[in-house]
Amino acid sequence: MLGLMQSQQLLISTLIDFAERHHGEGEVVSRRVEGDIHRTTYKEVAVRARKVAHALDQLNLAFSDRVATLAWNGYRHLELYFGVSGSGRVLHTLNPRLHPDQIVWIANHAEDQVLCFDTTFLPIVKAVHSRCTTIKHFIALCDADKLPADTGIPGLQSYEAWMGSQPEQYPWPEFDENSASSMCYTSGTTGNPKAALYSHRSTILHAYAVAMPDVMCVSARDAILPVVPMFHVNAWGLPYTAAMTGAKLVFPGPAMDGKSIFELIESEKVSFAAGVPTVWQMMLAHIQSNDLKFSTLKRTIIGGSACPPAMITAFNDVYGVEVLHAWGMTEISPLGTVCTLKNQHLTLDPAGKMKIRLKQGRGIFGVDMKIVDEEGKELPWDGKAYGDLLVKGPWVIQEYFKGEGGSPLVDGWFPTGDVATINPEGYMQITDRSKDVIKSGGEWISSIDIENIAMAHPAVAMAACIGMKHPKWDERPIIVVVKKAGAEVTRDELLAFYDGKTAKWQVPDDVVFVDAIPLGGTGKMQKTKLREILKDYRLPTL
Repeated sequence: MLGLMQSQQLLISTLIDFAERHHGEGEVVSRRVEGDIHRTTYKEVAVRARKVAHALDQLNLAFSDRVATLAWNGYRHLELYFGVSGSGRVLHTLNPRLHPDQIVWIANHAEDQVLCFDTTFLPIVKAVHSRCTTIKHFIALCDADKLPADTGIPGLQSYEAWMGSQPEQYPWPEFDENSASSMCYTSGTTGNPKAALYSHRSTILHAYAVAMPDVMCVSARDAILPVVPMFHVNAWGLPYTAAMTGAKLVFPGPAMDGKSIFELIESEKVSFAAGVPTVWQMMLAHIQSNDLKFSTLKRTIIGGSACPPAMITAFNDVYGVEVLHAWGMTEISPLGTVCTLKNQHLTLDPAGKMKIRLKQGRGIFGVDMKIVDEEGKELPWDGKAYGDLLVKGPWVIQEYFKGEGGSPLVDGWFPTGDVATINPEGYMQITDRSKDVIKSGGEWISSIDIENIAMAHPAVAMAACIGMKHPKWDERPIIVVVKKAGAEVTRDELLAFYDGKTAKWQVPDDVVFVDAIPLGGTGKMQKTKLREILKDYRLPTL
């Protein structure tokens, strides 16, 4: 017997229709490439998204054809989110921080037909357009009178001229909710990147999950600042969840420095922000050096890489901002866990609460997880056993676009490449990436734990722990450090800082000071490149 309920496909077009109808006055505020602040509403975004759909139809794009973007977080990018996917095409957010050769490979592999780009990225587009063999149309996200001249890009059009005169009404097509809606390529630290191909159904379910109280707790009363780029796993789903709930959206555009982010938070009364640790490090440095405070920011979600304890302490204890530690990845849309306290934790002392907040959190409904040993045997949730983390759920991939790399699943579970523990209450903690964990004398050392201790030192701006070959112990950890501007700390002082904070055998053998640690396109430390830089390094002999 089937249920007697109406059947409606879960499509992205329904999100913007809902936002227009129920939250039409809701604000979308953007710092533009031009430098000014642009203001619009969900009603206007919906109208312009329909114009985008008409403009795509006039290009004779077929169902599921890919439309690429090279763009910052802004209102035009948001219009493309809904206009492209809503019309049945696939939105492909390219990462402008990648090397041009990588962008060319990805665009060709995706078979992109259209490229819409912010004029900031004109030099990149000029460098790659002739090698992007499938792209037939290039659209600059600007007004007609701001269209760059003599670019050498054939048929280049301005976004406003391309879509501005199109009709305001558009009958969104209805189709199978399992149809592809958007795609995002992995960072490709080893070999060519692979693409996660999201569906309308997976995106809507993920947006529901993001809004839940024990996840990001998003409502129409929020003003959200997604510092995480819209080209990084769809800004963690926040553009969709904001439309679903009617929350105000505030976009930072190209101004990603700490001063600009802080000023936008204050001027637009932002209550909730999302980003990776490296962005918040810059903002905290600006706030601390200028003796500033937040007036409206109440919580921030930090993901992409492990959040240093010192950062959580600064936000929570000094500035009164609740930190939601989170974990996810491109292959899971990206949300997997978020660290929110349970009722029994509310009476804990600050040290007890911090012990929980340092974990990546508990699974949200829609994502199941387990840890297994090297033989694939499931390990207990005791907070002690650690193993390879596997996940499954309706917004977890089952294979990569074009079947790259074969089927990644193991008995229906996706292997994340992370090593983790899970405690009896279901709180998961990443101890390392499987390729970064350090094995010394038959014992495992968590590089994340070693990094977190270094980051707690007042002179340290950034720290990365990597393993170095050792004739006796197989590997020994070293800590690579970037010092804060004007701060001083010696090798011996930093190593002494580890006393009492970890087992003596886990203390790094050496400290290497560098001017910068290489970061990837999403702000994560690139330890593979760091190892290449230090390929001639040798551990000190005692």
